[in-house]
Amino acid sequence: MTATTPLAQVPPGSPLNPVPGDAGWPLIGYTLASMRDPIGTFRQRYDHYGPVSWSSLFGLRMVQMLGPDANQFVMLNRGDLFSNHDGWDFFIGRFFHRGIMLLDFEEHRWHRRIMQQAFSRDALQGYLQRMGPRIAEGIVYWPTGTLKVLPALKQLTLDLATDVFMGEKLGAQSQRINHAFVDTVRAGTALLRFPVPGLRWSRGLQGRRTLETLFRERIAAKRASQDSDLFSALCHASTEEGDRFSDDDVVNHMIFLMMAAHDTTTITLSTLFYQLAKHPHWQQRLREESLALGKTCLQHEDLERLPGIGLAMKEALRLCAPVPSLPRRTVRDVEYQGFYIPAGTFINVAPYFTHYMQEYWPEPERFDPERFSEQRREDKVHPYAWVPFGGGAHKCIGLHFAEMQVKAILHQVLLKYRWSVPADYEMPVDTTSLPVPGDGLPVTLERVKTSDV
Repeated sequence: MTATTPLAQVPPGSPLNPVPGDAGWPLIGYTLASMRDPIGTFRQRYDHYGPVSWSSLFGLRMVQMLGPDANQFVMLNRGDLFSNHDGWDFFIGRFFHRGIMLLDFEEHRWHRRIMQQAFSRDALQGYLQRMGPRIAEGIVYWPTGTLKVLPALKQLTLDLATDVFMGEKLGAQSQRINHAFVDTVRAGTALLRFPVPGLRWSRGLQGRRTLETLFRERIAAKRASQDSDLFSALCHASTEEGDRFSDDDVVNHMIFLMMAAHDTTTITLSTLFYQLAKHPHWQQRLREESLALGKTCLQHEDLERLPGIGLAMKEALRLCAPVPSLPRRTVRDVEYQGFYIPAGTFINVAPYFTHYMQEYWPEPERFDPERFSEQRREDKVHPYAWVPFGGGAHKCIGLHFAEMQVKAILHQVLLKYRWSVPADYEMPVDTTSLPVPGDGLPVTLERVKTSDV
């Protein structure tokens, strides 16, 4: 680490302390280090500076606020001290313009109130009913032998999202749309942040244009229909006062929700596939649980009858938080734990790091779903120690959908297949954007025989 310098001068007479930190390497700061090894980088800073420090990332002075206390302070956002929009906009505003995660305060509450209708219990039951047969169709032709899990799951979850959220199959467009979502997500961590052809930022802008066209050309038909998919629900949702989403609102929300529905679910399922391959006794335990249900397609009341999958999913979300960091920007001067953070400062909380803090999680590197069991409940050590869905007013609106989708997919896969990896295999995680298997996660897949279980 370079020599410590203060983030900013503390106002005269203030009892607060300046935030310590350092810029790191010239020009790049800690950008590459935090992308390649976020846990190691944050651990080093936490041990050296404590829970609050500043560093240079993507050309910005950004304050790292680490640990559950910081998560709680920022996510609850009492007094509206932090702007979601001003934090996220620098990274993904050009690609996920005015998505629900990028809205603030009363506007965010208004949009969320309308959108909540698309995630009601009745709506979720309808989505699950549509989902079951599509999952069966999507996995039936998975090849035995070597399967790369990441692309297989991305295709499956995109097909599910387009069916459940849009009410249609993309057919020949599927690959192009999948690439558009990948490009828009990866563009947020581009080092060169202007449109050089072929590089991340340019590909992200093209991806955004592709997705806008996809949804905008379908809005009129959706507004005229009474379909049960989420796209239709957003087109027809209204408040008691009669407020409704504009066409632009619907397009923006669909792009964001479709990304979240298939990208983050794919990450969680990939982590589950890896850990269940490394821990076959857990894979078999979950398979027996699914077999005991005696049905292929889940109904809503079945979700609580798969407690083992629930535990394993929570542990997968701990080990690999799909959204590893949550940027914000201070709206006014902030006081936190005796430190002075001036208005207009970029700050960041890091669920990915929190989930590996040995101060809160015994043996944090170990896959141990039982840590979430009622007998142990290690996540209760602090209300913001386990935060894969964020918290406060911006807590993920689709968290129940995500749990439902993960359970529905894994249940059917367990009934049909078993999978393994070599004993010495360690999955590389690409953390340069959202965390995904760096090698696609190759597994050996075989069909389950009734006599084997």
